[in-house]
Amino acid sequence: MQSYINIHPDFQLNGQHFDHAQEMMAFVKKSFPKDHNFIQQLFDNQTFIIAKTSGSTGNPKAIRLKKKYLVNSAKNTIDFFRLTPKTTALLNLSSDFIAGKMMWIRALIGGWHLDVISPENISISKQLKSHHYDFGAMVPLQAYQNSDLLHKIDKLIIGGGVVTTALQNKINHQKNKIFATYGMTETITHIAVKALNKAAKKDFYHNPLSVDAYQLLNNISIRQDQRNCLVVEAPELSDETIITNDIVEILDEKHFKWLGRYDNIINSGGLKFMPEQIEAKLTAFIPENFFIAGLPDEKLGEKIVMIIESAHKKENLNFKKYLAPYEIPQSIFYLPQFKKTTSGKIKRNEILEDLFKHN
Repeated sequence: MQSYINIHPDFQLNGQHFDHAQEMMAFVKKSFPKDHNFIQQLFDNQTFIIAKTSGSTGNPKAIRLKKKYLVNSAKNTIDFFRLTPKTTALLNLSSDFIAGKMMWIRALIGGWHLDVISPENISISKQLKSHHYDFGAMVPLQAYQNSDLLHKIDKLIIGGGVVTTALQNKINHQKNKIFATYGMTETITHIAVKALNKAAKKDFYHNPLSVDAYQLLNNISIRQDQRNCLVVEAPELSDETIITNDIVEILDEKHFKWLGRYDNIINSGGLKFMPEQIEAKLTAFIPENFFIAGLPDEKLGEKIVMIIESAHKKENLNFKKYLAPYEIPQSIFYLPQFKKTTSGKIKRNEILEDLFKHN
C-alpha cells in the first residue's frame, strides 16, 4: 500500500536524526508518549487518520482525514510561507487536535528541525528564552502569555481562537511576522491567513482593500451561500464542499473578511445583531474574557446580554461611548471561570445553557 508520509532526509526531532519511521516511532514513544498514538497512525497502512473537532460549538466529534490531503495541506503552508528544509520550528501544541498534528506533518515532509515541548506556558517561556526559531504556531492564550518572547520566532501563526485587542496591542510593533489563521479540522487546519502586525503587513498586502482581510492559500476557492456564510471548495483537501456557519464579506477571489458566526446572531426586537461585531468594539474597554449573546425575552424575542469572566462586578461600564443604543447589553452576568475547550476556546453554548437554566 502506498505510503503518504515520508520522512525527509533533513528532518530532525529535538536534535535527533532518523533513518526510518520505526526508529522515529521508538524515540517518540519514549520521549513524547502523548504523541505516540498519532505518529503510529501516520505510518500505519490506513489511508486516513482519525481526528477530532475542537468542540467550541458543540461536542467534539471524530472524523476521518485522508493522509494525501494532510500532505497537500502541509505543502500548501510550506510553500505559502516559503519554508525550506532545515527550517527550525517549535511545536508547543497537542497532537490531539489538528493544529498540533499538522505541525508534525509539515516538519516531517518539509525536512524541518523540530523541537517538541509541552503546551504549558512555563515550558514555552523556558524554551524561547534559550532558542530562536524560524517558524511556530500558538493559540491566542499562549501568544498572550509569552508576548515578550514572540520575537524569538521569525514567522508565527496564531489560530484556534479570537485575537483580542489586548494581544493585538502586544504584538503590533514586534519585528517578527505574525499571522492569524482561518480554518477548522474539516479543512485540515488553515486555508487562509491574515497579517496581524506591521512587519507582516508590510510584505503581505499589495492591495489596500485587502488589509485586515484573510488571504486564501493556493488551490482554494470560496463563495457565499444564501445566509452570506462562507462555502469552501478545496479539492486537494476534501472530497466534499465545506459549508461553514461563518458570515463573511468576500472582497475578491483571494480575500475575505470574517464578520461572525451565523449561529450566534441575535434577533432582538426585529433587529439582527452579530455578537462578534459588538465584542470587537468593547475589547479595548474590557480587559477580561467576555462575550455577547442573546437570551430569550418575552418582549423582544431575544435580549442582548454580556457574560464576563470575573468574580467581581464591574462598576460604571459606559457602553454609550462605544455602542449604538440598540447594541447595549440589557443584562450583565459574571462567572468566575468560563468553560473552555482544551485549546482555549470559550464554550459559549454550554455557558448560555447554564445561564438559561438559572435565569
